[in-house]
Amino acid sequence: MRNVFSGVDVGTSKVCALIGESAAEGASAVVGYGVVPCTGLRRGVVVNIEATVEALRAAIGEAEKAAGARISNAVVGVAGAHIRGLNSHGIVAVRGGEVGPRDVERVIEAARAVAIPLDRQVLHILPQQFAVDDQDGVRDPIGMAGVRLEARIHIVTAAQSYGQNLYKCCERSAISAGEFMFEPLASADAALFAEERELGVALVDIGGGTTDIIVFHNGAVMHTAVLPVGGSHLTSDVAAGLRTPLSEAERLKVNYGVATNQVVGHEEVVRVPGVGGREHREIQRRLLGEIIEPRMEEIFAMVQRELLRSGVADCLGSGIVLAGGTSLLEGTQELAERIFGLPVRRGLPINLKGMPEDLMKPMYTTAAGLLMRAAGGRAHANGIFRYGKWGRLRSRVTDWVRDFF
Repeated sequence: MRNVFSGVDVGTSKVCALIGESAAEGASAVVGYGVVPCTGLRRGVVVNIEATVEALRAAIGEAEKAAGARISNAVVGVAGAHIRGLNSHGIVAVRGGEVGPRDVERVIEAARAVAIPLDRQVLHILPQQFAVDDQDGVRDPIGMAGVRLEARIHIVTAAQSYGQNLYKCCERSAISAGEFMFEPLASADAALFAEERELGVALVDIGGGTTDIIVFHNGAVMHTAVLPVGGSHLTSDVAAGLRTPLSEAERLKVNYGVATNQVVGHEEVVRVPGVGGREHREIQRRLLGEIIEPRMEEIFAMVQRELLRSGVADCLGSGIVLAGGTSLLEGTQELAERIFGLPVRRGLPINLKGMPEDLMKPMYTTAAGLLMRAAGGRAHANGIFRYGKWGRLRSRVTDWVRDFF
């Protein structure tokens, strides 16, 4: 029986479904994929269930046809401006003088005991570091001697209604959302090197409707944020500035758009279709840059403010990694390096082996990371903790028995 698994990236502009298969030697490879435009989301949030379901069915159908296999569940990406990230801190007493797995669970439970509104749900609990007595910066405290255990964690939450709507869309598309995963976390798994996480790096995923940010330092997630601006805003600016339909504005942006005029020659011209039967006209390509550059500067300025909020803006030794389709605009790296004053590179899904050549692009890093999560290869690195009701009850009963005896 074939061991297949799937990851589905439900984005503002497209739905990308990947199907992987485990080989006998433990490796995995992509055996099918489907990419379909999607109009059912706005800024990463479902606004039209029918359109989202239609795009999901089409993308999954393409992937299943290519793979020659059916899928029943998938790891599904979650994004949108409703996502919130916060840091928390917890302290517990160590029982028995040596830190055990139960002590780690208890200190993480203590750290996650923060006031979260009822209309929000916890997506991820991401440990940053532990401290045993006065020894901080501990990665794995199990087995260490001490009397006090502290933990610093990063909590990612999402609007409960969004999760319910997305789950409903998946069910109507005949797949079950086995797990929801924060999309920048998936992109980081696919595009970042381990040494980049250690030195400090910020991954900035500029998607169709949102710009997602995740900051790493010492191998841990220090900050996450979602900005309500993305590539669709560039398209709207071009459509308004050149008085051309949105579809033509998107084509012009993709084929001729530039993030800065420093990379454009003065002689280059672009043909712009007219609206309402008007004649085509030719403009200098630099005019496109004059329209796009201010918006890109605005996006990067907003990202810069989030990096300052992270508290580790001065510790990003590996610089910035750009992902998402907008990062393919010519001149994006040059503009980002000028604004951030840091080295910048484009992120590709390099950590997923067997990725088709057609998908080795920045806009497919999220889908690749979701597939890696479905394969189980990055579960430990992600630091994703999930505690069910039974797990919490069992922990409390065990602790009560220990205290009693």
